[in-house]
Amino acid sequence: MNALPSDKTLVLKVIPMPADCNANGDIFGGWVMAQVDLAGSVLPARLAQGRLATVAVNQFVFKQPVRVGDILSFFSAVTRVGNTSITVEVEVFAERFDAQGAYVKVTEASLTYVAIDEQGKPRPVPKPQAQ
Repeated sequence: MNALPSDKTLVLKVIPMPADCNANGDIFGGWVMAQVDLAGSVLPARLAQGRLATVAVNQFVFKQPVRVGDILSFFSAVTRVGNTSITVEVEVFAERFDAQGAYVKVTEASLTYVAIDEQGKPRPVPKPQAQ
């Protein structure tokens, strides 16, 4: 069992359903990837203060299968802010249907997003205001 990360923010919780299964009865990897992309965009959206686009999946590791009924918790942290881009790490933990309260890491990923304007062109990420 894994401890939940204390250095990341909980950005999404979701329960996969039977329609999300592959022929083996596990959840489609593509479904998990889509959820990771959504979760990964939460913190960059706050920083970008506008539209952004996923431009790279730098790393994606499936560590354990995801099953119907698992409660998935997605944790994210910004690892880099460039002029127009923001890179995040996402860790996904499953709370198994038959083992409530115990968590196992099922996926980890690194993604890069780019702030874009109304024409879809890269634009600078706003600099944080000094407090």
